[in-house]
Amino acid sequence: MSKMPYPTDLTDRQWRRLKPWIPPDATTGRPSKCPKREILIAILCVTRSGGTWRALPHDFPPYRIVFHWFRKWQADGTWRRVHDKLRERVRKQAGRTPKPSAAVLDSQTTKTTEQVALGAASLVACQTRLQATATGEKGLRPQAAHGGGYAGLGLDAVHHAGQRARS
Repeated sequence: MSKMPYPTDLTDRQWRRLKPWIPPDATTGRPSKCPKREILIAILCVTRSGGTWRALPHDFPPYRIVFHWFRKWQADGTWRRVHDKLRERVRKQAGRTPKPSAAVLDSQTTKTTEQVALGAASLVACQTRLQATATGEKGLRPQAAHGGGYAGLGLDAVHHAGQRARS
C-alpha cells in the first residue's frame, strides 16, 4: 500500500532546488538514519498545519528527530538562508532586483491559538511582544489582542513560563 501524499510533500524539482541549502550530515559520528527530505517534509507539515510536534503523523521520522533538526537549522541560520535565497529567486523571476530596497512592517497583533502550557515557541513570542512594548509598538494593549492573543501578559507570566520551560 502506497503512502498518501501530504500537501506539504516536496516534488523532485522542489527538493533539487532546496537540497543545496540544507546542511549535509557531519562527516564524523553516526550517520543519520532519516533522509533530510523526509525531515524537511515533516517540518513543513507541522509548521503549515500549526500542529504540535508530538502529533506528527506516524509515517514521518520520530518527532524528536524532526524537532532536533528544526532547532539545529534554526540555530545555524539555515532557515534564514533558505528564505533569503528563495526570496531572491522569486524577485529575479518577477524582473526585480534580488534584494528588496524597502520594507513594510505591520505591528498588528497576530491571531494565535490558546495553549494550556507555554512551550519554547510561546516563550519566544512573549519575549518578542515584551520587547515590542518596550520600544513603543502596539504590543500588549488590550485592544490589540485577537482571539487567544497574549494581551495583558506581564513579566511575571513570562518569568513563570521560563521556569516551566526549563523544568
